[in-house]
Amino acid sequence: MPIITRRLTAIGFRCEFLSRGRVSNLWARRGDEPPLLCLAGHTDVVPSGPLDEWHSDPFEPRQRDGRLYGRGAADMKGSLAAFVTAAECFVAARPAHRGSLAFLLTSDEEGDAVDGTVVVTDALRQRGERIDYCIVGEPTAVTALGDTIKNGRRGSLSGKLTVKGVQGHVAYPQLAKNPIHLVAPALAELAQTVWDEGNAFFPPTTWQVSNIHAGTGAGNVIPGRVDIDFNFRFGTASPPEDLRARVSALLDRHGLDYDLVWMLGARPFITDRGALIDASLAAIRAETGLDAELSTTGGTSDGRFIAEICPQVIEIGPVNATIHKVNECVDVAALTRLAAIYRRILEQLLPTDV
Repeated sequence: MPIITRRLTAIGFRCEFLSRGRVSNLWARRGDEPPLLCLAGHTDVVPSGPLDEWHSDPFEPRQRDGRLYGRGAADMKGSLAAFVTAAECFVAARPAHRGSLAFLLTSDEEGDAVDGTVVVTDALRQRGERIDYCIVGEPTAVTALGDTIKNGRRGSLSGKLTVKGVQGHVAYPQLAKNPIHLVAPALAELAQTVWDEGNAFFPPTTWQVSNIHAGTGAGNVIPGRVDIDFNFRFGTASPPEDLRARVSALLDRHGLDYDLVWMLGARPFITDRGALIDASLAAIRAETGLDAELSTTGGTSDGRFIAEICPQVIEIGPVNATIHKVNECVDVAALTRLAAIYRRILEQLLPTDV
């Protein structure tokens, strides 16, 4: 992050690295008074995928036909560039603005997310540093910049299920117990279960199997166990404790011999209409003419950690159509408009005293 720290330092930010292990986390702040508005994002990216399918080196940015290509162009280095540009323009025009402005940048969002944003939020909590508003630069637009604001995210609950049987020869099934056959009815019921109807903020909870592993590799052996990975994406209508209990009750009802390990990856969070959303809607309308839709769809983000210490967290970023894909790209002109949207939000929430 040397380029970012140099540019932020030049406009009066105090930069510190709250790093852990091999992960670099930047906390940069300008000002000491409330309210504190934070711009948050990540510098790490997913793997490139097949290099021969890229039209240019994925780690060398290239402009073609008004678009910037490269891994991370949309998710989310484009937003980081827009953040910095917006801050520079804002500070140049309003050096005596009220409140404080901060950056929270990590290099551990696409991975395990255990040494990244959560490290910074823990440090801020311990020293009593409160964030009032936060904008995460995740790519949120569906078809055009400004069409969608994420004002929350669903939770993620994963399970690793092992169902036990008895290994044997396929020609003598009476001497074995096939765990795949045993678990199949339970999986069918889990797949057909309506977990909830959702609510005003979140769509209904979904349950999906992601991996199934069984067998020795031989075609004439009944496996002795089957391992199944599954995941819930849930909102506030079904607490994770209830989902865990319902799954266990269903498996017990089917008489299975099983082990089940749970992993709560994220709890859902939601931001109601307030100063941050109102300022963002107005800024988007002024720059694009669009009335943005509020949405909580998609995967998880680091907003889940920030929401624990900040009452208003939203996500605004470029179009997400190419994220994690080969030939990821972002519209260059849209990045300029995105920076203008961010700047307008800063002007509304951190105005200059007259």
